[in-house]
Amino acid sequence: MRIAELSERAGVPIPTIKYYLREGILPRGEPTGRNQARYGAEHVHRLRLIRALVTVGGLPITTVREVLAEVAEPGLGLHTKLGLVMRRIPLVGTDIEPEEEDRERALAFVARQGWFFYEDHPAMDALAVVLAGHREAGHPVDDASLDRYAAAIEQVARVDLDRVGDLPTSEEVLEAAAAKTVLGDTLFTVLRRLAQIDESAKRYLDEDEHRSARED
Repeated sequence: MRIAELSERAGVPIPTIKYYLREGILPRGEPTGRNQARYGAEHVHRLRLIRALVTVGGLPITTVREVLAEVAEPGLGLHTKLGLVMRRIPLVGTDIEPEEEDRERALAFVARQGWFFYEDHPAMDALAVVLAGHREAGHPVDDASLDRYAAAIEQVARVDLDRVGDLPTSEEVLEAAAAKTVLGDTLFTVLRRLAQIDESAKRYLDEDEHRSARED
């Protein structure tokens, strides 16, 4: 396909494609003439992965170049490639500095769940930051609540991986995982808010109505 068709299929403007080519994060097409090249399905998949990392994941081009170089290493399994991509997607801000007790609680939590994890993974730091934020706000999360959250989130993780597991190529899986992780965070937040509204209504709505009636 020519670059115009590549642009249409990938949903990326031609000037952006040319920029990615200059930056070396999109492989050159097969030359077919002066200033012309032919592109294939692999270019579509790569462009969608780049778009997911840049537009959805919010990563700078320099970081995208590093990620793409890492996942291109021969002999890497899909679990490792997914991990390399997921490590780079930001989780939380850095304005709160967790203390050692927060880091120890984070490690103890994942160990208690029996989850596979890496101690140096950014998600572990992010969990310590969140725990520290709750503690500093005067609303610490107790272990029992954390465990209940864990039981629920395991189901979410299964749905996430089910949604990408049937894709045919590694790059399609990586693109989908990057996009669906970031957008999935937003989806999960919205669904959680709706569920909170429903749960609040079940617990307190009748009580509020009775109180309002007594006040009238």
